[in-house]
Amino acid sequence: MNEIKQLVKQVKDSNVELPLTEVKKDSIYSIPAYLKSLGFNRIVLTADSNTMEAAGSELAAVLQQEAIEANVVLLPANKHGQVLADEETIIEVMVGTTEETDAILAVGTGTIHDIVRFVSCKMNKPFISVPTAASVDGFTSKGAPLILKGIKKTIQTTAPIAVFADIRILMKAPKELNAAGTGDILGKYTSLLDWKISSLIGGEPYHPLAAELTRQSLEKCMANLEQIGKGEEKGLTVLIHSLLESGLVMQVLNHSRPASGGEHHLSHHWEINLLKRDAKQLLHGAKVGVAAVIVTDMYKRWAQQWSIDTIPGNSPYKQQLNEHWPEIKAAIEELPEPDQLQNFLKTAGGPASVEELGLPDSFIQASLNEAYQLRNRCTGLFLINKLKRSPLVYHSSDGSI
Repeated sequence: MNEIKQLVKQVKDSNVELPLTEVKKDSIYSIPAYLKSLGFNRIVLTADSNTMEAAGSELAAVLQQEAIEANVVLLPANKHGQVLADEETIIEVMVGTTEETDAILAVGTGTIHDIVRFVSCKMNKPFISVPTAASVDGFTSKGAPLILKGIKKTIQTTAPIAVFADIRILMKAPKELNAAGTGDILGKYTSLLDWKISSLIGGEPYHPLAAELTRQSLEKCMANLEQIGKGEEKGLTVLIHSLLESGLVMQVLNHSRPASGGEHHLSHHWEINLLKRDAKQLLHGAKVGVAAVIVTDMYKRWAQQWSIDTIPGNSPYKQQLNEHWPEIKAAIEELPEPDQLQNFLKTAGGPASVEELGLPDSFIQASLNEAYQLRNRCTGLFLINKLKRSPLVYHSSDGSI
């Protein structure tokens, strides 16, 4: 946390107030005292049926014992048994949040937090994060990926004033959720590279300390993969700390560049297509981890095959790429090999391939050629698409491009 505070001091015009963060067993029992210290007595507890069982009911009982009024808003699931961050669920929380509400508790994983942070911002009510699994790095960020009119759109909203991550609860979470958190962290291999590329070629903002802090979070997780995969206390403590730190870096910068590159663009493209088909959604981090494998394979091939002669003479990127290519190529070569990344994902207990995700080849093919348009960022995925002479082709036989 001290390094995050240092980042706050270095970022120009940053007025971020870092949240209180408590990561330990039985941390939900610290919540009543914290609420009372702020004079909060009327709370909206937001959860779904799964997270209510995991932590919501216990927390509601703890609040009741301390004479804190908690209005429980149980978010409705769709026909696939999933809660979506769409207009319907947003309205559910807004209706349950009255003028007298002091704060909103987000009890759950990424989707519930996205809904609550949006409502918190729009209704000017502080919110408190209570993760029920170490599944995403968005607990402490401001970005809220929402589904509006069937389209995924990320809106900068507000961050929690406090996070109470109960390790006892995280250890009971389904292993695929914590594996998804590992996938989200593993995606930093490519997002950090894309951030550097976007700085060198696109002139986008870059902050060395923010990049280093994100890399440290990544490396700590990779060093504890076996413990994470086994659901051990040490591994999940490292994982949730890394996820929270990644989110805090995004919060301080007020953008997601260090943690979201081409791998996230592929993941979002797949999600949009699943929404169009009214199909069951996949875990965000599971998609990101597999997408990072695909992007890494693409970049490795790019580094091996590319030369300045392949760039059209009128390309606006030719001069910058020619100037910075040695640095970019060296950074690509430092990435783990795709099969090594797959082994990391398997060790953590998550899917490691498109086949394991159950996505059709058509999804992958389309995303390789279209996903770069989802965000206005000069990633490697963006450049490859801008400089390509023909559509990128995905070979399902060996996963190559």
